[in-house]
Amino acid sequence: MPHAPLLTLDVARALERARAAGAATCEASLDLGRSHAVVALAAEAWSWNGSQYPYPGKLRDRTIYHFDGQDWEPAARYAGSLIKLVPTPWGPPTFEIDGIKMLPTAKESPLEDARRKVALVQPRGRTVLDTCGGLGYFAACCLEAGVARIVSFEKNESVLWLRTLTPWSPDPDGAEAGGRLELNHGDVSQAIAGLPDASFDALLHDPPRFGIAGELYSQEFYGQLARVLRRGGRLFHYTGSPNRLTSGRDVPREVARRLDKDGFRAEPALDGVLAVRR
Repeated sequence: MPHAPLLTLDVARALERARAAGAATCEASLDLGRSHAVVALAAEAWSWNGSQYPYPGKLRDRTIYHFDGQDWEPAARYAGSLIKLVPTPWGPPTFEIDGIKMLPTAKESPLEDARRKVALVQPRGRTVLDTCGGLGYFAACCLEAGVARIVSFEKNESVLWLRTLTPWSPDPDGAEAGGRLELNHGDVSQAIAGLPDASFDALLHDPPRFGIAGELYSQEFYGQLARVLRRGGRLFHYTGSPNRLTSGRDVPREVARRLDKDGFRAEPALDGVLAVRR
């Protein structure tokens, strides 16, 4: 089932240029580059997939718009923080919380970035815990790689809503997931206590910055990660390199040392830490 159309400033401009030139149709991507479709153009509206949509008014750059049944609205919500879906040159979007970009996009697609990290834990045929699901790119790459089952947690309801808008986020009920993706709305720092011992073959941990979610970097939480991971299982922990230039602090090595205390053999890898349960 196709997603509802999404517009960016570039796509809207292309539709308007084609209309101004007198064209009856225009080829455009209405799903952030995942596919291209032929759009039928008329003076007051354009048509796609059997439905009519008005031409949008003034749109902002770095913003994705969805149709709410009446008008084009930004794919964003404010609930204590402004959470916004943001287009990238690569197609798969990123998202921001109060203007802070949550996924790396400067050098490659956030989906390709996730693919390289997921490969480190070798998910094929395994059961994986995805602690902080975000837009679901870790989950998508695990499904692509042949994971047996992936259990994902996402704390923020607005992020879960963003996932429903973009076709780049995996649908737990979709054919591609095949019943292998369990998506939970919950805080993994609390929910993990209810997960059985040694119930996962691999872990993917992509927490927000320490200043936002320090509990997900705590010795107590790392002990829980060790408890639910079988011996020999792999963990990739995203850290980035916050404050490295200004304070000289090496967060990946700090995390690796804490993981070592809880039964992991850990070392920096990519922009985080790869650890193996001893």
